[in-house]
Amino acid sequence: MARLSIPAFLLAPLALSVALFAPVAGAQTQLKIAVVNVPRLLEEAPQAKGAMQALQDEFSPRQREMAAQQKDLKTKEEKLQRDGAVMAENERRNAEKELREGQRDLARKQNEYVEDLNVRRNEELGKLQKALLQEVQTFARSSGYDLVVGDGVLFVNESLDITPQVLTALQARAKTSGVKPATPPAKPATPPAKQ
Repeated sequence: MARLSIPAFLLAPLALSVALFAPVAGAQTQLKIAVVNVPRLLEEAPQAKGAMQALQDEFSPRQREMAAQQKDLKTKEEKLQRDGAVMAENERRNAEKELREGQRDLARKQNEYVEDLNVRRNEELGKLQKALLQEVQTFARSSGYDLVVGDGVLFVNESLDITPQVLTALQARAKTSGVKPATPPAKPATPPAKQ
């Protein structure tokens, strides 16, 4: 008689599910399970909006400075193109050198801006994720949930989705802690286009 061989990668999830539900079958208790939509929390939580507004406020002066420098370089470039033929050789060479140095300086500032923005965005995202996780855990404990699932859910019945309740708790916490829900900025904090 031939033996049926089951690959180990199929046995692991089966063993896990048996281990999870074996105590349930024996004790005749029901697990209270819920799902939370983490991307929605990251998008809609007042703390997330506040963090993005803080980044915008922090980086907008540098963004304005680079935009002004870019405008100045454009003016110099237009003047050089317009008047370059009638300039003295030494004057034209100095103007070209000044323009190149300005463009290199602007490119360096733009690269530093992007790096600094990414570092700060990652810092703020880390803080935000930690705060959201704590809020989900607090809500789950106070509501008596045994299991709350986040990422990797392909389908969930709406009755199991606790995202709206967690958002409400986050909004209440934002009001008590003084975090003001920010209105989305008119322009995202991105560097001006490179020349």
